[in-house]
Amino acid sequence: MLKGLSGLGDMAKMMKQAQEVQAKMAQVQEDLNTITVEGVSGAGLVKATATAKGELKALDIDPSIFNGDDKEVVEDLILAAIKDAQSKASERSQEEMAKITEGLGLPPGVNLPF
Repeated sequence: MLKGLSGLGDMAKMMKQAQEVQAKMAQVQEDLNTITVEGVSGAGLVKATATAKGELKALDIDPSIFNGDDKEVVEDLILAAIKDAQSKASERSQEEMAKITEGLGLPPGVNLPF
């Protein structure tokens, strides 16, 4: 009579695992606000610091690059440093999420959260 209910234990186990993964993902999302990465351009003349979520936190510009004639070069260096920081933030975020999902047996390329 109860043969059809034999899978309930597996279902409860899966639900518990899902809750654990959800809690870990929430923690990682919170941690991404405190993890910082640094983008650099111009051989270190411009540095941009961002959180792993991509929020720009600081910009450090070496004073030696300030010359009225080089305005476009300076702007390009600033943009390059910011883009580098954002790229590194994205990579770091993916690395942190991969730590959670590697034990789930998901096919490669599945991105969480959905």
